[in-house]
Amino acid sequence: MEQQFVLALDQGTTSSRAVLYDRNCRVVGMAQREFAQVYPRPGEVEHDAMEIWESQRAVAQKVLADARVRDDQIAAVGVTNQRETVVVWERATGKPIGNAIVWQDRRTAAMCEQLRKDGHEPLLAARTGLVVDPYFTATKLRWILDHHEGARAAAERGELCAGTIDSWIVFCMTNGKTHATDASNASRTMLFDIHRGQWDDELLALFSVPRRMLPEVRDSSGRIAEVASGLPAAGAPIAGIAGDQQAALFGQLCHKKGLAKSTYGTGCFLLLHTGDEPVVSKNRLLTTVAWRIAGKLEYALEGAVFTGGAVVQWLRDELRIVASARECDELAQSVPDTGGVFLVPAFAGLGAPHWDPFARGSLLGLTRGSSRAHVCRAALQGIALQVEDLVDCMQKDSGIRLEELRVDGGTCRSDVLMQMQADLLGAPVVRPADVESTARGAAMLAGLGVGFYSRDGLQKAQQGSVRIAPRGSSIELDGMRAGWRRAIAASRAFGSAMG
Repeated sequence: MEQQFVLALDQGTTSSRAVLYDRNCRVVGMAQREFAQVYPRPGEVEHDAMEIWESQRAVAQKVLADARVRDDQIAAVGVTNQRETVVVWERATGKPIGNAIVWQDRRTAAMCEQLRKDGHEPLLAARTGLVVDPYFTATKLRWILDHHEGARAAAERGELCAGTIDSWIVFCMTNGKTHATDASNASRTMLFDIHRGQWDDELLALFSVPRRMLPEVRDSSGRIAEVASGLPAAGAPIAGIAGDQQAALFGQLCHKKGLAKSTYGTGCFLLLHTGDEPVVSKNRLLTTVAWRIAGKLEYALEGAVFTGGAVVQWLRDELRIVASARECDELAQSVPDTGGVFLVPAFAGLGAPHWDPFARGSLLGLTRGSSRAHVCRAALQGIALQVEDLVDCMQKDSGIRLEELRVDGGTCRSDVLMQMQADLLGAPVVRPADVESTARGAAMLAGLGVGFYSRDGLQKAQQGSVRIAPRGSSIELDGMRAGWRRAIAASRAFGSAMG
C-alpha cells in the first residue's frame, strides 16, 4: 500500500505553517511563512485575513511539493489556529470586510469595563467559563459590526460570515462550501454555553451578534469537510480542528484528568485537563472546552499570559539589544542573576490571574551597573514567573499538585528559561523532542478522526523527552518572587494612573 500522511495547518499569530506527519506521527516535512502585523493605534493589533489565507495555502503547497507527496496521499487534514482572533467576510464572495482583529487587541477595554459595571460578568462566567476581557472574540465582533458601515444590516440579512481563524481557513479550503468551527474554538468567543455545547441566544443578544453569521459547531475530531479541487490536499477530508492551546494539550498526550502542559509561544498558555466536568476557578483562571470527540465534551482549566516569547522578539526587533533568541539565552546565561532588574512584559495588558487591560510593560530596578545581559535574564525570568503564578492558581483551584509540567512551543528551547521554570515550580519540566505540539495535536485529532491513528499507537510513538529537574535555592527564589510582586504592582499602578 502506498504511504499516506496527515497534513497539519498551523495558523499562528505571526506565521502560518504546514507540517506533514507519517503514520508514526513523525514530522516528514515542514514549511513556514511569516505575515505582517498591523498596529493601527496603540493597543490595537490586526491581520490581513487574505494574507493569512495566502500564506497558509502557500506553505501547504510547499510542504507537499518538497516532500513529493501527492494530494491523494493525504489521509486527513488538521487545522489549528490562533484563538479569539475574529474575521468577518462576505458569504457570497469570501472577501473580508476589513482586517481581522487579533486576540492581543485591546480596543474594546472600555466596552468590557461597561459590561462589568452593568453586572453581566456573573452571567458570562457561568455560561462561558471566561472573564470579561478584550482578549475574547465577542466584543471584537460587536466592534466590527458597529464600525463598518452597513455591516450589521448585512449580517442580519445573512450576507456576512463571522468566525475565528479556523473557520476562515476551513471556508477558504472548501471554496466557501463549509462554515464550521469546533467546540474548543467556540468556547473562546464569550458567545458559547460550554455546558450545553451550543451558541447561547442570551449572549448573542447581549453582544448584538446575529446567530446566522456564526459557524456550525462540530466535533474536534471527525470528518468535517473536504478540501476543494485545485487546492493543496484536494479531496482530503478535513478531520480535525482545535484552537492552538487545546491542540497542544492533545499533542502533549494530556488526554486524562490531572495532566498539564504549558506552551511558550507569543504568549504562554497553561492548560490542565480536568476531565468531563468543568472546574470553576476561584482564582480568575478560565474554564474552557479542551475538545469535543464523538459528541463528548472534555474540559480544561487555563491560564493565559499575553506576552511570553514575544518579549524576546521585542528585545530583538524593537530594542535591538540582541540579534537572535540564541544570543538572548547566551547573555542571560552569562550572569548569575538579574542584578535586581525586573521586566514585566505587559505590552498588551496582563492576563491571568490579573486580567488588567490597562497595565503597561515595565523595566524596573535598573542601576548604573545594569547591563543588557541583566535585561535579557530579566526577560526570561519574567516569563517563568508569570507561568509560576498560573500554576499556583491552578493547583489551588483543582486541588491537584503537579508532579511535572509538560512544555512546548519555540521559546521552551531555551535551557536557561526551562531551568528557571523548574526551579520556581519545584517540579520537573518535561520537554519533548518535537516542541511543536500544536501542529502535532491537530494532526493527531485529524488522524484519529479517519482511523489513521489510534490512541494506543500515539502513546507509543512519543519518545525522546528531556526531563529538567529543579535545583534552585529557596531563599533566592523567595526574594525573586517578592520582587516580582512589587514589579507587577508598579506595572498596574502606572497603567491605572495613565487611564
